[in-house]
Amino acid sequence: MIEELIVGFVRGAHGVTGEFKVESASGRYDHIASLEEVTLRHDGVCKRCRVESAEEGTGTLYMKLAEINTPEEVRKYNGWELVVPRKYAAPLEKDEWYIEDLKQCSLIYKETKDGLAAGAAPARTVGTVTDVLEGGAGYLLEVSLPEGENGSAKKSKPLVPFNAEFIGTVDIQNRTIELMHLWILE
Repeated sequence: MIEELIVGFVRGAHGVTGEFKVESASGRYDHIASLEEVTLRHDGVCKRCRVESAEEGTGTLYMKLAEINTPEEVRKYNGWELVVPRKYAAPLEKDEWYIEDLKQCSLIYKETKDGLAAGAAPARTVGTVTDVLEGGAGYLLEVSLPEGENGSAKKSKPLVPFNAEFIGTVDIQNRTIELMHLWILE
C-alpha cells in the first residue's frame, strides 16, 4: 500500500511573501491546514518543506512554506503535488478510497448465469487498473487488458465508470475491484 498520498496541488502565488494557493485533491482543506510539513513533488523531484502558515479561504487554502519567499519562487513550483504520509491525508468515509489505492488493483469478473451468481464459480482477472481519471459525471477507471482480451492483438486501455452500475465490491486489502458487466471492456 502506498504510504504517501497526494493531498493537494500548488496553484499560483498569493501576495508577495511566497504564499501560494493550494487546490485540495479531496475537496477538503481542514487536514491540509493543520500540517506542519509537506513534500512538494513533480516528475520524481521531491522537496520537503516546513509549513510556516496555512489559512483557509473560500474554496482554496493559502499556504506559506519555509524557503519559498517570493512570487517568482512560487512559480517554480506551480502545479507541483503536495504529498504527505497517509496518516495526514483526508479521513475516508464509508465507500471512499484513495485514488492511489485503486491503482494496480486487479479487475475481476464473476461469471453469472441468467443474472444469478454462479455459486462456487471463481472470479477471473480481466485486467488491471492503471489510473483513475476525472470524467464529467464522475471517476473513470483506466484498465489495462492483456493482449487479445478484447479481440485485438494490441493492448488496450478501456475506461470503466466508477459507479455502482459497473463496479461491485472494492477490496483494497486483497487489491481487487469487481466488474459487474464484462461487455464494457469491449
